Amino acid sequence: MLNVPSQSFPAPRSQQRVASGGRSKVPLKQGRSLMDWIRLTKSGKDLTGLKGRLIEVTEEELKKHNKKDDCWICIRGFVYNVSPYMEYHPGGEDELMRAAGSDGTELFDQVHRWVNYESMLKECLVGRMAIKPAVLKDYREEEKKVLNGMLPKSQVTDTLAKEGPSYPSYDWFQTDSLVTIAIYTKQKDINLDSIIVDHQNDSFRAETIIKDCLYLIHIGLSHEVQEDFSVRVVESVGKIEIVLQKKENTSWDFLGHPLKNHNSLIPRKDTGLYYRKCQLISKEDVTHDTRLFCLMLPPSTHLQVPIGQHVYLKLPITGTEIVKPYTPVSGSLLSEFKEPVLPNNKYIYFLIKIYPTGLFTPELDRLQIDFVSVSSPEGNFKISKFQELEDLFLLAAGTGFTPMVKILNYALTDIPSLRKVKLMFFNKTEDDIIWRSQLEKLAFKDKRLDVEFVLSAPISEWNGKQGHISPALLSEFLKRNLDKSKVLVCICGPVPFTEQGVRLLHDLNFSKNEIHSFTA
Repeated sequence: MLNVPSQSFPAPRSQQRVASGGRSKVPLKQGRSLMDWIRLTKSGKDLTGLKGRLIEVTEEELKKHNKKDDCWICIRGFVYNVSPYMEYHPGGEDELMRAAGSDGTELFDQVHRWVNYESMLKECLVGRMAIKPAVLKDYREEEKKVLNGMLPKSQVTDTLAKEGPSYPSYDWFQTDSLVTIAIYTKQKDINLDSIIVDHQNDSFRAETIIKDCLYLIHIGLSHEVQEDFSVRVVESVGKIEIVLQKKENTSWDFLGHPLKNHNSLIPRKDTGLYYRKCQLISKEDVTHDTRLFCLMLPPSTHLQVPIGQHVYLKLPITGTEIVKPYTPVSGSLLSEFKEPVLPNNKYIYFLIKIYPTGLFTPELDRLQIDFVSVSSPEGNFKISKFQELEDLFLLAAGTGFTPMVKILNYALTDIPSLRKVKLMFFNKTEDDIIWRSQLEKLAFKDKRLDVEFVLSAPISEWNGKQGHISPALLSEFLKRNLDKSKVLVCICGPVPFTEQGVRLLHDLNFSKNEIHSFTA
């Protein structure tokens, strides 16, 4: 609902999520860009109408401010006067008005909870809602249990208790030099992608993704540990072991003290995004306007982004934190393109198009050896879609190619049932084609892969296909290997491309379960 950026893919319509109706941007008037909004917030103009005062807002008072020229919205207990922001909101005034005079937290979370609204709207802050503060849980009793044992039922909602996964739990043990934290997920589909670990100073945080929930271990460690650690997953029993190295070879009496939401099983939709600072290691030109960025994770972080999911990059720009979503890719499609190959678990790669008139990408492109904040992954693409898959069709337009990179790598190496992979890659000109040489070499190397390039504005010498996505192009391209073969079609690109493509796929009798659409 707030600050939908030019290349964003908010929750229901993200570049890595299944499109489901969603929302559309509206044209903004001249002088109403994100940069213009930032300038306005820095101008010293009173955007709240309260002359700098902060007030306590009752529900009755909030309900009175429900018009476009007098619109207050509550997000997570804070009330903002969003009337000045109306003309700057890429989602349009009507979408903001859906939460006018009310608590818009749920609506905000449905659309793009990743947006840093505190920074974007800090000059519009009216005050807090006049509600009783939530009673914080007293963890002291749990601390007496040395932070071990089963997850207390009180920390799991009724819905999770009835329908969710079995309660996870954790334990810990030690040697003279090591501390091992063992997490028992009670699930068999756990892998290294399922666990995210961050520890800084004495703060230790481990997020385990269990179906649509997140099991959080969050502890202030009782003693110091080294930055480096190891993570091991025993998939057959759903056990995760995180091995920390002690700084001093002394015996620990207890693991540590609980921090916020420790030992909680929480629906992922209710969790906030956690960021860590990653160092920009390199950037290289891929096309005339697209770069390959390589970021290095901190040594104290374990994070592997699952196939089909995305993260958010955050940069401070003119005093405001700007957030953009991007899909990590592999360092290349062919390993010999990168010698020596960097360890996959410490580096994240992004193919990012630079928009000269944009706000975020030019700033990112100007960075040298600097740091970028990277969030934990989000997305709902399930790798189980590849089980027993025989035919895989990929339809990509422009930077909609990015989710296809890891899909291609995985499909050609880890799906034994796969008979054929076909990529149709739409671009404006030959110069816009990302990794054309690598795609051609990969197709030559693996005969299961066919690649077709389609250009909308080719030069006269172009001998390949041309035009836009159409029934004629798709009917010829989407031919199954066998009449009843298991098939999946993945499509990603600008919203009009994806929406039209999905309609055409339905017209060609592909079922909903055979289509996974991502929209930019």
